[in-house]
Amino acid sequence: MPSSVPSFAELLGQTEQSAVHLELRDFYAPTERFEAWRRGERIDWEDRESWWHPYDQLIADTVARGVAIRRTRVVSEPVSEYIRWEHYVTHANVTAGEQVRWLPRRLTTNIPLPGNDFWLFDTTLLRVHHFSGDGVVVEDEITADAETVKLCFTAFEVVWKRAIPHHLYEI
Repeated sequence: MPSSVPSFAELLGQTEQSAVHLELRDFYAPTERFEAWRRGERIDWEDRESWWHPYDQLIADTVARGVAIRRTRVVSEPVSEYIRWEHYVTHANVTAGEQVRWLPRRLTTNIPLPGNDFWLFDTTLLRVHHFSGDGVVVEDEITADAETVKLCFTAFEVVWKRAIPHHLYEI
C-alpha cells in the first residue's frame, strides 16, 4: 500500500523558514554504515566524495536557500554504542549546514516531551516517526493539529535551549 505521507524531500522543499528535528531514542535500526563503524572502519572526512550522500546535499541546498535546520538529540548517559556512532557521523550533518545539539536525558525530567521523534516544518506541519521496539520505522504520520504542533514546538525549543552544541558535547 503506497504511503500517503509526502517524502522528507518534498516536505523540506516546501519549507520556507525552519525545520527542526527532535530525536529521543538511544538506538535505531542498524545500518551498514553503523556496522562498518563497529568493525573499526572510519570515514576519511577529508575525502568528502566518499561520504557525502544525497541527504547531505538536500540539507545543504535547503540551508543555502535560507531555511534554518536544527536537530536535538536527547540521550541517555553513558551513551549507547549507537549514540557514539551518531556523534561521530554528525560531522556530516554539521558540514551540510544543520545545527546539532545534544541533551542528556537526566536534564529533561521537567520538560513535557512527546513520545515520538518528529520533524516540524515552519512551525506548522509535523512529521511524526513511529518506530518498532528494535528501532525500525513502522510509519510516519503527518499532522497540522494545532495542539500537537504547539506541544512539539514548545518541547523542541526548551530542549534546544538546554542542549549542548555538538562541538562541545563530549561522549
